[in-house]
Formats: sequence, C-alpha cells, structure tokens
Amino acid sequence: MRFTVRAPASSANLGPGFDAIGLALDLWNEVTVDTEGEANAVLNEGAEAALLAGRENLTLRAMRTLAEEHGRFLPPFAVTTRTEIPIARGLGSSAAALVAGLVAANHLLDLGLTDDELYAVAWRIEGHGDNVGAAIYGGAILAVPNVRRSVRLWAGEPLGLTAVVFIPEATGATWAARAALPAQIPHADATFNVATAAGLTLGLRLRDHELIAAGMHDRLHEPYRARLFPHLDAMRTAALHAGALGACLSGAGPTVLALVPPDHAAAVGAAFMATAQRLQTHGRARELQPTIHGVSGPPPETSVRI
Repeated sequence: MRFTVRAPASSANLGPGFDAIGLALDLWNEVTVDTEGEANAVLNEGAEAALLAGRENLTLRAMRTLAEEHGRFLPPFAVTTRTEIPIARGLGSSAAALVAGLVAANHLLDLGLTDDELYAVAWRIEGHGDNVGAAIYGGAILAVPNVRRSVRLWAGEPLGLTAVVFIPEATGATWAARAALPAQIPHADATFNVATAAGLTLGLRLRDHELIAAGMHDRLHEPYRARLFPHLDAMRTAALHAGALGACLSGAGPTVLALVPPDHAAAVGAAFMATAQRLQTHGRARELQPTIHGVSGPPPETSVRI
C-alpha cells in the first residue's frame, strides 16, 4: 500500500483568539507512506527539509500514539515527508505533521475514526486545538474547551481576504513564547479581549470585514511576546497603513500575518519588506490564501497497492 496525506498551514492565536481561533492557509505539507518501502526509512524533502535534521518526527509520533491507543501495531513502512510550511515560524508546521500522522495511521490501520475523533486526539497531543483544528477541518475554527468537535467559523464562500505574511529567517520556540507570558493580566485587558474575540468570531462567521478589522487586536499575549519579536509592532503599523484590515503575530511567532483585501496585498507585502530592511530583520513576505480545505488522505479504494 502506498498513499499520500496533505495537511495545510495554519495561523493560530489569530488576533485576540489566543489558543482559540485558527485559520487554515493554502500551503501544504505532504506525507507519503509506503508499506513496500524500506522498513523504518524516513526521507525528508521540501523547502524546509534541512531544518528537520535531528528533530523528532512528529508524523511518526502521532502514528505510533494512535496505534497504541487502539491496541494496534503499525506494519513496517517507509515514510517520505515533503515539508513546505516553514518550521518553527508560527505557521502550524508541527500541527500539520501531527495531523497528517493521525490521518495516515487511521487509514493504514483502517480504524475508521471520524475527523472529530481525530481532532480530540490531536488536541490532547498538541495541548490546544486552534492549529490542529484548522489543519483538520480547514477554514477558520474556534477551539472551545470541552468541545472536541468542529466549531467552524468560516467554511463556505470565499472570505474575500488574502493573508500576507512576513516570515523571518530566524526561527522561534513555542516554549520561549509561552514563558514570556505573565501569570496574571489586568482585568481591563481581559475585558478588551473578550470583546475583540467576540467581534472577530462573528466577523469570520459573517465574512464581515468591518468586524474582522475591529476584532484583530490583542492584549493577552502580543504585548509580552513583542519583547521577543521587536519587528512585530512596526510591521503591524506598516501593514495597517498599507491597507490591511489587521495584523497579528501568527501562532507563537515570529511570523507576522496581515488580513488584507486582495487589491492591497502587494502594497502590504512591500510595506513588510521595507520595514524589515529598516529594522535589518531578514525574511520574506508572501501572499497566502485562506483555504476551506483541511487535511486530505485517500479513501481505501484510491490507495495504490504495489
């Protein structure tokens, strides 16, 4: 048996949606499993392959976890991972690898688990549901504690926005970004985030750009993580001046994401690059489209048996 699973990039912590709102983006990692290949062989390909050297393979970890939880043993297989989502930059590469592994193991072992059941496992492994939810379901999702099923905010007609991202060359570490957060925050900041998160949630649901713009503001994590990523505030300001509805730290950083009407996307990308040059922050701007499509793996009848 030989088959391929694809999983999209995602931006978690979207705006004020810390650990709660995730958006899938049209950039993909692929995992190919081949039961006739060399047993236990792992081949890393793609633009980010070099950064995987010496790292734990999250796809294999997820596959083994799912098999163990169901009392099953994985057959011998080779795996090839094509990684196009930037690693350790806040665009959900780890979540895509994990989700792809769960889907691959579900298919390989013929467990018949639903997306909601896989989501519950992914949430438990990852510790929060925004990245993995976006990777599984696509679109924009809301991760609600104690609700281990899809809560989709946007999944139908086009959102009418482009995600323009600035991806630094330097990587970030989620543990360091979490360590930067205080144990307590002012009541006024919590109140602010309740309002903006509600506005963004409804804005995504209705595809209402005014609500999305009003909702793309955070006081829970960005003010503290900005100390780790000094380019954040300057790039957010530049993006807004160039026509973005809003801009935020993507995931745990260091990538900055702006939601932009398509006719302003080029201007926002140029503003990102001009700001990066001024700050001597090396990286690249890129336009990514929000996507309603989540992880995909072949149904049994389309698997190639060799």
